[in-house]
Amino acid sequence: MKLRSLALAAAGMALAGCHTDMWVQPRVKYYQPSEFFADQSGARTPPAGTVPRGQARTDDPKYTGRTPDGKLVTELPARLVLDGQEVDTRTELGKVLRVGKDRFTAQCSHCHGAAGDGQGMITKRGLVLRRPPASYHTDRLRKMPIGHFFDVMTNGFGTMFPANYRLDPDERWAVAAYIRALQLSQAMDPDALTPEERAKLGGAN
Repeated sequence: MKLRSLALAAAGMALAGCHTDMWVQPRVKYYQPSEFFADQSGARTPPAGTVPRGQARTDDPKYTGRTPDGKLVTELPARLVLDGQEVDTRTELGKVLRVGKDRFTAQCSHCHGAAGDGQGMITKRGLVLRRPPASYHTDRLRKMPIGHFFDVMTNGFGTMFPANYRLDPDERWAVAAYIRALQLSQAMDPDALTPEERAKLGGAN
């Protein structure tokens, strides 16, 4: 009997030790008020001078698509981080375009079409009623600086919602570069090509 009592006591102590205080500690849940602060708000403004880990933004044009005077950026940022690797856009444009094509196909082509002509499956099936996606192959959009496409993906345009929650800033620049490549693919002047490039095109037919 004594052994049984000791065993039960030991089991009780073991079970008590399983309690995890971190699960029941005082904390504020998302969007909940807090009596701890004078303004009763549980959502706090970050202290001045602090930056969330991995989100230091020291190059404003890269994150806004605009220069300090508000004009649209006309060139890709010199460096992007794509799929975890730093890419020099001046010497590794092929990598930028590969990532841009991948993200464009996954996130944009269903409305804008694989060729950027505004004839994606959603458009063809009549699910875009108010304002169909524009074709990238119009004179107006061909003349737009590359920063325009980044700005539209960041802030949305017309009936298009922002894509900033699906594509990080570097991915948005890669997609913008791919859109420009699509435009060139449909409007390139053959006389601007070198003989070697024209020969490659001839062999592809």
